Amino acid sequence: MIGQSLPPCVTVSQLFRTRNPRGFLRFWFLFLGFFLSRNLCSCELLDQMAIKTNGFIDGIFPEELRRVLQSLAMEWGDVVEDMKALQVIPMKGAMTNEVYQVNWPTKGGGEGINRKLLIRIYGEGVDLFFNRDDEVRTFECMSNHGQGPRLLGRFPEGRVEEFIHARTLSAADLRDPEISALIAAKMREFHNLEMPGSKTVSVWNKMRDLLGEAKSLCTVRDAKEFRLDVFEDEINMLEKEISKGRHETGFCHNDLQYGNVMIDEETKAITLIDYEYASYNHIAYDLANHFCEMAANYHSDTPHILDFDKYPGHEERCRFVRAYLSSSGEKPTEDEVLLLVQAVENYKLANHLFWGLWGIISRYVNQIDFDYLEYARQRLQQYWKIKPMLLLGSSGVVVNSCDSNGYAGVGTREGA
Repeated sequence: MIGQSLPPCVTVSQLFRTRNPRGFLRFWFLFLGFFLSRNLCSCELLDQMAIKTNGFIDGIFPEELRRVLQSLAMEWGDVVEDMKALQVIPMKGAMTNEVYQVNWPTKGGGEGINRKLLIRIYGEGVDLFFNRDDEVRTFECMSNHGQGPRLLGRFPEGRVEEFIHARTLSAADLRDPEISALIAAKMREFHNLEMPGSKTVSVWNKMRDLLGEAKSLCTVRDAKEFRLDVFEDEINMLEKEISKGRHETGFCHNDLQYGNVMIDEETKAITLIDYEYASYNHIAYDLANHFCEMAANYHSDTPHILDFDKYPGHEERCRFVRAYLSSSGEKPTEDEVLLLVQAVENYKLANHLFWGLWGIISRYVNQIDFDYLEYARQRLQQYWKIKPMLLLGSSGVVVNSCDSNGYAGVGTREGA
């Protein structure tokens, strides 16, 4: 966590009441980021931008940004009089929001000592996936639990967050046995949190809502390609088949890709960030989501491409689940480990279906540079590929073994 005294959350709604639409807000950051990426962000740049873009955005947003940063700086005892010292750095890898690191020199901090914070600009159309008020409430509650960054301020198009002095994981880090065990223990801690709001598992109804949105947004061609007409039956079948029996629930992250995990290199403390999709859910779903994310590298030249050959094998999944269960202080039996591993395998079907629908909808509502439709295509292709190997609806076929590549074998129930 950041090693400085932080102010309470600053109410900046009045300071940041912009007359510009969200597109202008995003334009300003991206325009600034364009120059930053080319090392052209200097003292003169901010002043030049206020002049050069005046005819397009009337210079309104840059001035309001100054007010917000100056308000926070004053709480810290800094004074940002010279906006030429401001740095804004675009953060890569986000697919729902746009995130920027903002730096300025501290008062009396000496050369090279900077204050840092994050500005998160909410993505277009994200209200289709989650309730923003619920997400902010979760964010604040997580902070109260000592989890994640502090909320420093809010404005209509986004918020200001504490900058955590820790390293964001890479795709390769998820396969490191030591780091993986730390993530497993942190997930168990996360799942055991007591959070406000409904504790009802809503993933199935959420998928039905997403299906309705996808059908309303899709072209006839896309709806036919992705077979949206059969999705309702698929959701009903999955809910019936893989929800059978007793499944442990907890407060789940539901989006634990490597970019949402940070590690303190000195203490090895793990921090989970970005709680937009967090809710009470079956823990097997959350673990399945994490395993599926091992197929992704969102910082590659083709961030939308998934390599499912990288899905963890049976031994690696067992090792993760064993670390997860044992983090509570009690050593699990081998049967307990295998039972949860089995449940996780089945829940990856629900995971592929959810993120497939997410990708289809995002193609129509989100302007972030990411091939959402191709991402959805790969997710759903994988769903149809592995479904026969995991379960066959009401035919009585279920999984009873796993090969070294993580693909499940099938067997028939006794009496079926």
